[in-house]
Amino acid sequence: MPANLPPQYYALEKEFKKETDLHEKLRLAKELLGVMPKHKGTDKLQADLKAKISKLKKQIESGRKKHGARRADTLDHIEKEGAAQIILVGPPNSGKSSLLDSLTNLKPAIADYPYTTREPSAGIMTFETVQFQLVDTSPISKEQLDTYLLNLIRQADLVVVVADVSDVGLESGLKVVFDRLIEKRIVLVPQVTKKNDDPRIAYKKTIIAAHKYLEKNGEKGLKKLRDLYPEFTIIPTSILDDDSLNNFKAAIFNSLGIIRVYTKRIGHDVDYVDPIILPVGGTVEDAAIALHKDFAYKLQYAKVWGKGKFKGQRVKNSFVLSDKDVIEFHI
Repeated sequence: MPANLPPQYYALEKEFKKETDLHEKLRLAKELLGVMPKHKGTDKLQADLKAKISKLKKQIESGRKKHGARRADTLDHIEKEGAAQIILVGPPNSGKSSLLDSLTNLKPAIADYPYTTREPSAGIMTFETVQFQLVDTSPISKEQLDTYLLNLIRQADLVVVVADVSDVGLESGLKVVFDRLIEKRIVLVPQVTKKNDDPRIAYKKTIIAAHKYLEKNGEKGLKKLRDLYPEFTIIPTSILDDDSLNNFKAAIFNSLGIIRVYTKRIGHDVDYVDPIILPVGGTVEDAAIALHKDFAYKLQYAKVWGKGKFKGQRVKNSFVLSDKDVIEFHI
Protein backbone atom coordinates (compact mmCIF):
# COMPACT_ATOMS: atom_id res chain seq x y z
CA MET A 1 0.00 0.00 0.00
CA PRO A 2 1.55 3.38 -1.01
CA ALA A 3 2.33 5.91 1.70
CA ASN A 4 0.75 8.86 -0.16
CA LEU A 5 2.59 11.41 1.97
CA PRO A 6 1.46 15.06 1.70
CA PRO A 7 3.80 17.81 0.39
CA GLN A 8 4.13 19.23 3.92
CA TYR A 9 5.75 15.97 5.02
CA TYR A 10 8.57 16.22 2.49
CA ALA A 11 9.20 19.88 3.36
CA LEU A 12 9.37 19.01 7.05
CA GLU A 13 11.58 16.00 6.38
CA LYS A 14 14.06 18.22 4.55
CA GLU A 15 14.19 20.58 7.54
CA PHE A 16 14.54 17.62 9.92
CA LYS A 17 17.56 16.24 8.08
CA LYS A 18 19.29 19.65 7.99
CA GLU A 19 18.61 20.56 11.63
CA THR A 20 21.45 20.03 14.12
CA ASP A 21 19.90 21.34 17.35
CA LEU A 22 18.43 18.34 19.22
CA HIS A 23 15.45 20.22 20.69
CA GLU A 24 14.41 21.63 17.33
CA LYS A 25 15.02 18.25 15.68
CA LEU A 26 12.71 16.61 18.23
CA ARG A 27 9.99 19.19 17.57
CA LEU A 28 10.24 18.62 13.82
CA ALA A 29 10.09 14.85 14.32
CA LYS A 30 6.87 15.19 16.30
CA GLU A 31 5.39 17.41 13.59
CA LEU A 32 6.39 14.84 10.94
CA LEU A 33 4.51 12.20 12.87
CA GLY A 34 1.52 14.53 13.16
CA VAL A 35 1.19 15.21 9.42
CA MET A 36 1.85 11.61 8.38
CA PRO A 37 -1.32 9.77 7.25
CA LYS A 38 -2.16 6.86 9.55
CA HIS A 39 -2.74 3.71 7.47
CA LYS A 40 -1.01 0.42 6.68
CA GLY A 41 1.15 2.03 4.02
CA THR A 42 2.88 4.21 6.64
CA ASP A 43 3.17 1.66 9.47
CA LYS A 44 6.94 1.23 8.97
CA LEU A 45 7.52 4.97 8.56
CA GLN A 46 5.57 5.62 11.77
CA ALA A 47 7.61 3.00 13.66
CA ASP A 48 10.91 4.42 12.37
CA LEU A 49 9.91 7.96 13.28
CA LYS A 50 8.78 6.95 16.77
CA ALA A 51 12.15 5.27 17.26
CA LYS A 52 13.92 8.47 16.19
CA ILE A 53 11.78 10.50 18.61
CA SER A 54 12.64 8.13 21.44
CA LYS A 55 16.35 8.32 20.60
CA LEU A 56 16.28 12.15 20.47
CA LYS A 57 14.55 12.30 23.85
CA LYS A 58 17.25 10.08 25.35
CA GLN A 59 20.01 12.21 23.82
CA ILE A 60 18.45 15.41 25.20
CA GLU A 61 17.94 13.87 28.64
CA SER A 62 21.51 12.59 28.66
CA GLY A 63 22.80 16.08 27.83
CA ARG A 64 20.71 17.61 30.60
CA LYS A 65 22.07 15.22 33.23
CA LYS A 66 25.61 15.93 32.05
CA HIS A 67 25.13 19.70 32.46
CA GLY A 68 23.02 19.65 35.63
CA ALA A 69 19.51 18.44 36.47
CA ARG A 70 18.10 21.97 36.85
CA ARG A 71 18.12 22.53 33.08
CA ALA A 72 15.48 19.84 32.61
CA ASP A 73 12.98 21.88 34.58
CA THR A 74 13.75 25.41 33.49
CA LEU A 75 14.62 25.59 29.82
CA ASP A 76 12.64 24.23 26.90
CA HIS A 77 9.46 23.36 28.83
CA ILE A 78 7.69 25.01 31.75
CA GLU A 79 4.66 23.23 33.18
CA LYS A 80 1.59 25.40 32.70
CA GLU A 81 -0.11 26.81 35.80
CA GLY A 82 -3.27 28.89 36.03
CA ALA A 83 -5.74 29.69 33.27
CA ALA A 84 -3.09 30.41 30.61
CA GLN A 85 0.65 30.65 30.04
CA ILE A 86 1.89 34.06 28.88
CA ILE A 87 5.45 34.44 27.60
CA LEU A 88 7.32 37.75 27.73
CA VAL A 89 9.83 38.40 24.94
CA GLY A 90 11.74 41.48 23.89
CA PRO A 91 15.07 43.16 23.11
CA PRO A 92 17.81 43.44 25.75
CA ASN A 93 16.98 45.67 28.73
CA SER A 94 13.36 46.21 27.66
CA GLY A 95 12.10 45.70 31.22
CA LYS A 96 10.64 42.19 31.07
CA SER A 97 12.05 41.21 34.45
CA SER A 98 10.88 44.37 36.20
CA LEU A 99 7.40 43.82 34.76
CA LEU A 100 7.40 40.23 36.03
CA ASP A 101 8.62 41.41 39.44
CA SER A 102 5.78 43.96 39.69
CA LEU A 103 3.03 41.58 38.58
CA THR A 104 3.92 38.30 40.31
CA ASN A 105 5.34 36.86 43.49
CA LEU A 106 8.61 36.06 41.72
CA LYS A 107 11.79 38.06 42.27
CA PRO A 108 13.87 37.75 39.08
CA ALA A 109 17.36 39.17 38.67
CA ILE A 110 17.07 42.82 37.57
CA ALA A 111 19.93 45.07 36.49
CA ASP A 112 20.56 48.14 34.34
CA TYR A 113 22.74 46.19 31.93
CA PRO A 114 21.46 43.90 29.16
CA TYR A 115 21.29 40.07 29.16
CA THR A 116 20.64 39.82 32.92
CA THR A 117 18.05 37.09 32.29
CA ARG A 118 19.79 33.94 31.05
CA GLU A 119 17.15 31.29 31.79
CA PRO A 120 13.33 31.44 31.83
CA SER A 121 11.51 32.06 35.09
CA ALA A 122 7.78 31.87 35.79
CA GLY A 123 5.48 33.57 38.29
CA ILE A 124 1.73 33.75 38.91
CA MET A 125 -0.19 36.94 38.09
CA THR A 126 -3.74 37.39 39.44
CA PHE A 127 -6.42 39.31 37.55
CA GLU A 128 -9.54 39.58 39.70
CA THR A 129 -10.33 35.88 40.35
CA VAL A 130 -8.18 34.40 37.56
CA GLN A 131 -4.54 33.39 37.73
CA PHE A 132 -2.17 33.50 34.79
CA GLN A 133 1.40 32.26 34.49
CA LEU A 134 3.90 34.85 33.25
CA VAL A 135 7.20 33.56 31.87
CA ASP A 136 10.24 35.84 31.61
CA THR A 137 12.85 34.87 29.02
CA SER A 138 16.30 35.79 27.82
CA PRO A 139 16.44 38.75 25.40
CA ILE A 140 16.38 38.48 21.61
CA SER A 141 18.99 40.37 19.63
CA LYS A 142 21.13 39.97 16.50
CA GLU A 143 23.72 38.20 18.65
CA GLN A 144 21.38 36.07 20.77
CA LEU A 145 18.33 33.87 20.34
CA ASP A 146 18.43 30.99 22.80
CA THR A 147 17.11 27.77 21.29
CA TYR A 148 14.97 26.89 24.32
CA LEU A 149 12.97 30.06 23.73
CA LEU A 150 11.46 28.75 20.49
CA ASN A 151 9.73 25.84 22.18
CA LEU A 152 8.42 28.05 24.97
CA ILE A 153 6.89 30.50 22.50
CA ARG A 154 5.25 27.70 20.52
CA GLN A 155 3.70 26.27 23.68
CA ALA A 156 2.47 29.57 25.16
CA ASP A 157 -1.16 30.71 24.99
CA LEU A 158 -0.19 34.33 24.36
CA VAL A 159 3.01 36.25 23.56
CA VAL A 160 3.73 39.68 25.04
CA VAL A 161 6.45 41.70 23.33
CA VAL A 162 7.89 44.07 25.92
CA ALA A 163 9.16 47.29 24.29
CA ASP A 164 11.08 50.02 26.12
CA VAL A 165 9.39 53.09 24.64
CA SER A 166 11.91 55.41 26.34
CA ASP A 167 14.68 53.87 24.19
CA VAL A 168 15.57 55.93 21.12
CA GLY A 169 16.57 52.66 19.42
CA LEU A 170 13.08 51.24 19.93
CA GLU A 171 12.34 50.57 16.26
CA SER A 172 15.48 48.59 15.40
CA GLY A 173 15.35 46.45 18.56
CA LEU A 174 11.77 45.38 17.94
CA LYS A 175 12.41 44.68 14.27
CA VAL A 176 15.14 42.27 15.27
CA VAL A 177 12.74 40.43 17.62
CA PHE A 178 10.07 39.97 14.95
CA ASP A 179 12.55 39.15 12.17
CA ARG A 180 14.62 36.64 14.11
CA LEU A 181 11.52 34.72 15.17
CA ILE A 182 10.28 34.67 11.57
CA GLU A 183 13.64 33.11 10.64
CA LYS A 184 12.70 30.31 13.06
CA ARG A 185 9.17 30.08 11.57
CA ILE A 186 7.43 31.78 14.47
CA VAL A 187 5.23 34.65 13.29
CA LEU A 188 3.91 37.10 15.88
CA VAL A 189 0.47 38.36 14.83
CA PRO A 190 -2.29 40.54 16.35
CA GLN A 191 -4.88 37.85 15.59
CA VAL A 192 -4.66 34.25 14.44
CA THR A 193 -7.37 34.44 11.80
CA LYS A 194 -7.04 31.32 9.65
CA LYS A 195 -6.22 27.65 9.83
CA ASN A 196 -2.50 27.01 9.51
CA ASP A 197 -1.83 24.63 6.60
CA ASP A 198 1.94 24.59 7.14
CA PRO A 199 2.90 22.80 10.39
CA ARG A 200 6.41 24.23 10.18
CA ILE A 201 5.10 27.73 10.90
CA ALA A 202 3.62 28.82 14.24
CA TYR A 203 1.40 31.90 14.18
CA LYS A 204 1.23 33.24 17.73
CA LYS A 205 -1.25 35.81 18.97
CA THR A 206 0.70 38.74 20.39
CA ILE A 207 0.15 41.98 22.26
CA ILE A 208 2.75 44.67 22.96
CA ALA A 209 3.59 46.20 26.34
CA ALA A 210 4.76 49.80 25.81
CA HIS A 211 6.95 49.67 28.91
CA LYS A 212 8.56 52.62 30.75
CA TYR A 213 6.14 55.05 29.09
CA LEU A 214 6.43 57.47 32.07
CA GLU A 215 10.20 57.83 31.64
CA LYS A 216 11.95 60.45 29.51
CA ASN A 217 11.00 60.10 25.82
CA GLY A 218 8.34 57.56 26.86
CA GLU A 219 5.31 59.38 25.43
CA LYS A 220 7.16 60.03 22.17
CA GLY A 221 8.19 56.39 21.97
CA LEU A 222 4.60 55.26 22.67
CA LYS A 223 3.35 57.29 19.72
CA LYS A 224 6.08 55.84 17.49
CA LEU A 225 5.18 52.32 18.62
CA ARG A 226 1.52 52.84 17.75
CA ASP A 227 2.54 54.13 14.32
CA LEU A 228 4.82 51.14 13.73
CA TYR A 229 2.36 48.44 14.86
CA PRO A 230 -1.15 49.87 14.38
CA GLU A 231 -2.87 46.46 14.20
CA PHE A 232 -1.54 45.20 17.53
CA THR A 233 -3.06 45.76 20.96
CA ILE A 234 -0.59 48.10 22.70
CA ILE A 235 -0.77 48.69 26.46
CA PRO A 236 1.32 51.42 28.13
CA THR A 237 2.95 50.00 31.27
CA SER A 238 5.12 51.32 34.05
CA ILE A 239 6.14 49.85 37.39
CA LEU A 240 5.41 53.34 38.80
CA ASP A 241 1.76 53.28 37.69
CA ASP A 242 -0.57 50.68 39.24
CA ASP A 243 -3.41 51.61 36.88
CA SER A 244 -1.26 50.74 33.87
CA LEU A 245 -0.41 47.36 35.39
CA ASN A 246 -4.10 46.66 36.02
CA ASN A 247 -4.83 47.63 32.41
CA PHE A 248 -2.13 45.21 31.31
CA LYS A 249 -3.76 42.37 33.26
CA ALA A 250 -7.15 43.16 31.75
CA ALA A 251 -5.66 43.29 28.24
CA ILE A 252 -4.18 39.82 28.69
CA PHE A 253 -7.55 38.45 29.83
CA ASN A 254 -9.37 40.06 26.91
CA SER A 255 -6.78 38.91 24.38
CA LEU A 256 -7.12 35.27 25.38
CA GLY A 257 -10.77 35.05 24.30
CA ILE A 258 -11.95 33.39 27.51
CA ILE A 259 -14.77 33.83 30.03
CA ARG A 260 -15.15 33.12 33.76
CA VAL A 261 -18.10 31.09 34.97
CA TYR A 262 -18.83 30.65 38.68
CA THR A 263 -20.73 27.73 40.13
CA LYS A 264 -23.14 27.50 43.06
CA ARG A 265 -24.64 24.56 44.86
CA ILE A 266 -28.41 24.29 45.10
CA GLY A 267 -29.60 26.26 48.12
CA HIS A 268 -26.22 27.94 48.71
CA ASP A 269 -24.74 31.33 47.87
CA VAL A 270 -22.21 31.61 45.08
CA ASP A 271 -18.54 31.64 46.05
CA TYR A 272 -16.71 33.96 43.66
CA VAL A 273 -13.43 32.07 43.66
CA ASP A 274 -11.81 29.54 41.35
CA PRO A 275 -14.04 30.06 38.29
CA ILE A 276 -14.38 27.64 35.40
CA ILE A 277 -12.45 29.05 32.44
CA LEU A 278 -14.10 28.57 29.03
CA PRO A 279 -13.50 29.96 25.55
CA VAL A 280 -15.86 32.71 24.41
CA GLY A 281 -18.95 30.90 23.14
CA GLY A 282 -18.67 28.16 25.78
CA THR A 283 -21.91 26.43 26.75
CA VAL A 284 -23.48 24.95 29.87
CA GLU A 285 -22.38 21.53 28.65
CA ASP A 286 -18.79 22.76 28.23
CA ALA A 287 -18.83 24.02 31.82
CA ALA A 288 -20.13 20.66 33.06
CA ILE A 289 -17.44 18.78 31.12
CA ALA A 290 -14.80 21.09 32.63
CA LEU A 291 -15.92 19.90 36.07
CA HIS A 292 -16.08 16.22 35.12
CA LYS A 293 -16.90 14.35 31.93
CA ASP A 294 -19.25 11.90 33.66
CA PHE A 295 -21.04 14.76 35.42
CA ALA A 296 -21.94 16.25 32.05
CA TYR A 297 -23.68 13.04 30.97
CA LYS A 298 -26.01 13.15 33.99
CA LEU A 299 -26.86 16.85 33.63
CA GLN A 300 -30.57 17.50 33.01
CA TYR A 301 -30.62 21.30 33.01
CA ALA A 302 -29.03 24.31 34.68
CA LYS A 303 -30.02 27.65 36.17
CA VAL A 304 -28.04 30.73 35.26
CA TRP A 305 -27.61 34.17 36.81
CA GLY A 306 -25.88 36.97 34.99
CA LYS A 307 -26.08 40.29 33.19
CA GLY A 308 -29.08 40.44 30.86
CA LYS A 309 -30.59 37.24 32.24
CA PHE A 310 -33.54 36.45 34.49
CA LYS A 311 -32.39 35.46 37.97
CA GLY A 312 -32.14 31.71 38.07
CA GLN A 313 -33.10 31.40 34.41
CA ARG A 314 -33.55 27.74 33.50
CA VAL A 315 -31.46 26.83 30.44
CA LYS A 316 -30.54 23.82 28.32
CA ASN A 317 -27.13 22.26 27.96
CA SER A 318 -26.53 24.12 24.69
CA PHE A 319 -27.06 27.55 26.30
CA VAL A 320 -24.14 29.92 25.56
CA LEU A 321 -22.63 31.46 28.68
CA SER A 322 -21.17 34.94 29.23
CA ASP A 323 -18.31 36.24 31.33
CA LYS A 324 -19.06 36.22 35.09
CA ASP A 325 -22.23 34.13 34.73
CA VAL A 326 -23.22 32.03 37.74
CA ILE A 327 -24.43 28.52 37.00
CA GLU A 328 -26.28 25.97 39.13
CA PHE A 329 -26.27 22.42 37.80
CA HIS A 330 -29.25 20.04 38.19
CA ILE A 331 -28.75 16.31 37.60
